[in-house]
Amino acid sequence: MAILQLEDGTIYTHAEDIMPRLAALNVNLQEWPIENNAQLCALIDQETLTELEKQQVLEGLDFYFQQLQQSAGYEARDLIVLHPELPDLRIILNKFEQCHTHADDEVRYIIDGEGIFGFVCPDGSQIELTVQPEEYINVPAGTEHWFHLTEAKRVKAIRYFTSTAGWTPEYTGSPVRFSMVSDSSFMTNLVNLA
Repeated sequence: MAILQLEDGTIYTHAEDIMPRLAALNVNLQEWPIENNAQLCALIDQETLTELEKQQVLEGLDFYFQQLQQSAGYEARDLIVLHPELPDLRIILNKFEQCHTHADDEVRYIIDGEGIFGFVCPDGSQIELTVQPEEYINVPAGTEHWFHLTEAKRVKAIRYFTSTAGWTPEYTGSPVRFSMVSDSSFMTNLVNLA
């Protein structure tokens, strides 16, 4: 389940608390289960994937892509695999760790690992949402946000596109004022909530 943190340190782990805050931003978060297919699950569990293995994973989860094609006109998808041993990981992440917008929706389906989307709310406050496996997120075009990885530095995410031209970040210059990753007590506090 996703984890939402407010700027004041308040943490939410239940959908009924998280969804209203995302709705104010028109951000769509859904649970998309991964079929219990041994071959597909074995591929997803691997640290790295070849291009052929990525294609096998995409094909194994194409029923979601077909739904998006029919409902919203999506035309393409790819699978991004980020992990600590990736040579240019820091360079890749630097592009998205600053506040930015896109001309198109940013749509990801996390199938392994986790990533953090931060948002600038209409009132100027900021929130961060940790998106975990089997979660789909749609960040609408024009939404001021940033993205980074958790301390594990690991995520596999399917990205869906209506047009790849919309994925160029347009930096806003707004500062990111906090980060769950930099707070070493975050996981301790989260455990204490349970």
